[in-house]
Amino acid sequence: MTAREVAFQTIRDVFPFDGSAGRGAQEALEYRAGKEKLDARDRAFCTHLVFGTIKMRRTLDWYLVPYIGQRGKALPPAIAEILRFGFYELLFSAAADHAVVSQWVNAAKKHGHRGTAGLVNAVLRGCLRDRPAPPQPADFENEDEYLGTLYSYPTWIVRQWRAVFGSQLEDVLKACNEPAQAAVTSNRKRQSREELQSRFAERGIAARPSALSDDSLLLENGAAAAADGEEAGWWLQSESSAMVVDVLNPQSGEKIIDACSGRGNKALQIAARLDGRNPLLCIDRDRRKIETLVRRAKNEGLEVTAVAGDATAPLPQRVDRVLIDAPCSGLGVLGRHPEARWRKHPDDGERLALTQRALLDALLPQLFDGGAIVYAVCSTDPRETTEVIDWCLRSHNVERGLIPGHLAELQTAQGDVLVPPGLHGRDGFYVARLERR
Repeated sequence: MTAREVAFQTIRDVFPFDGSAGRGAQEALEYRAGKEKLDARDRAFCTHLVFGTIKMRRTLDWYLVPYIGQRGKALPPAIAEILRFGFYELLFSAAADHAVVSQWVNAAKKHGHRGTAGLVNAVLRGCLRDRPAPPQPADFENEDEYLGTLYSYPTWIVRQWRAVFGSQLEDVLKACNEPAQAAVTSNRKRQSREELQSRFAERGIAARPSALSDDSLLLENGAAAAADGEEAGWWLQSESSAMVVDVLNPQSGEKIIDACSGRGNKALQIAARLDGRNPLLCIDRDRRKIETLVRRAKNEGLEVTAVAGDATAPLPQRVDRVLIDAPCSGLGVLGRHPEARWRKHPDDGERLALTQRALLDALLPQLFDGGAIVYAVCSTDPRETTEVIDWCLRSHNVERGLIPGHLAELQTAQGDVLVPPGLHGRDGFYVARLERR
């Protein structure tokens, strides 16, 4: 099976033609590429096709309108996806034109019939003939519609990011269409970050220290450098995610809770900074994630106590620090998950803020006086970030705590940390540190 056919099958997994819930793009791609045993070159090409075509879905449909008009609504889903792939290659890649047309016409024959193959041939050749111009502001009712079409986002996301990022808006929109920065976190119990960097260099993997996280290395030749998978001593984790533990700043001997631990990236980081006298308590509703966390901790030689349960339930003891990496809308990681922008809803932030406030309500009373709670979300929605913290400051006897100096350039006027999504290949993140008075 060719890389283009694998890309097509992957899109079918992400956007099933029967309207059922789709898989994540990365998950689907890993399955399809692994099943077909694509070599590194074909895998890279397939990834480029899949991620690019999914991200640019709105833009591609805008380009297609003059060529298919009202027929677009009646096109078989397979043919619509083939046309998107073809336009993406012709307009956004350096692929040879004749190969693009030939391969996708053949795909239309395989997944359609002679008539649909003729349509695909005519439309793709029309694109080659016309070399259509990109969207222009005059084509749209307002600038948000224009930017949403130009960079391929739902208009409501453009509108929200305009309110949050102002003059950085277009830079953020553009950056989230580029590949995300690959990063790994070093287990400091096994080696320093510099020692891990040397280990990578011996294997021909170029890496440099992150400016955001004391535990992170950025892989200069991308995620492919870590394609062999995680090994003891390090794990894949974005630098924005790893940065959160620097804000928590756990100290040996302290009693600490990771309240929404998931698979445990941050939990492993925290445990690596403790001496084992008071093992980190990890809580998550998903038992499978807790099982994964326990397995990973054992592999890393780190001690944790992991519980599958509700983090809002009362605890038998008070603690020094709490990390709440809260469930959120995930608007900060749209660049890493290409399908996500088409699956989010405008009311996600309002709905999830209820859970986020409940976690803070339950866990703040568990702190010793002077104890710290770090609230983090991979979202940029004010309803999940500033509004939650403003509510917390009004409702509880807490005040904002100090943020590490190396994060000063990302601090907001209020003193929290906000990482714009996409810029420098980073995930968008919001982090606030609160201390009990």
